[in-house]
Amino acid sequence: MAFDRHGNLFVADWNNHRIINVTTKQIVAGGFGKGGAPNQLDGPRDVVYDRITNSFIIADRGNQRVVRWSNGNSEILIQNIDCWGLALDKDGSLYITDTERCEVRCYTKTDRNGFKAIGGNDQGTQLNQLRFPTYILIDDDYSIYVSDSLNHRVMKWPLEAKQGIVVAGGHGQGHSLRQLSYCQGIAVDRFGDVYVADGYNHRVVRWTEYADEGTLVVGGNGKGEQANQLSCPRGLTFGDLGSLYVADGQNHRIQKFIIE
Repeated sequence: MAFDRHGNLFVADWNNHRIINVTTKQIVAGGFGKGGAPNQLDGPRDVVYDRITNSFIIADRGNQRVVRWSNGNSEILIQNIDCWGLALDKDGSLYITDTERCEVRCYTKTDRNGFKAIGGNDQGTQLNQLRFPTYILIDDDYSIYVSDSLNHRVMKWPLEAKQGIVVAGGHGQGHSLRQLSYCQGIAVDRFGDVYVADGYNHRVVRWTEYADEGTLVVGGNGKGEQANQLSCPRGLTFGDLGSLYVADGQNHRIQKFIIE
């Protein structure tokens, strides 16, 4: 999920192969069925808004490519990548999770070939390894946060670090507040607290720095479609005034929660 400069919220509607402005209910990319044509997408997993170019960058996973859409026109930026999550840093460099290589790659404005930013040491459980990384976030200090999904943990890699730090989970798959189960979207608030879409536990959990367990924020009432329930949450993003938006995956809805 991503906000543009006008406060419109955009979502990767992966099963409908499109990017939709949920604020105005308009399709801004794809929407012509599943496919690899210039006007099509195939299971897009993430979208970010590039404020510099007023365009959208999309992880077009089924087509193994990352594309830029602007005013209805598409441009292939990167091909042959098992892309999932995307993030832009404050300099405009693009970061992409590559689930096959178990790494996060960085592409600067002058380097279309990209380079390994973190991971890439085969899949595994060591602190310099990842196992099916999905969503990512880059903070103002260029630290990389990544959902290390099949290790059921969120990792933080400070700039130029050789290995990551576990900032959520890391105690195996489970449903206690020390554990995560197939973690997905992540968000970080102004205090540095990490929010995690804990997919198979159907909840959002907040982890403060150095905490050994998280605090339940949303859901945690079993899988369901009631207002206090989630069903395999995926993306997370903060809006204005402390509002947290949750892509409630299997309920096919976006939920907004006010975080105290």
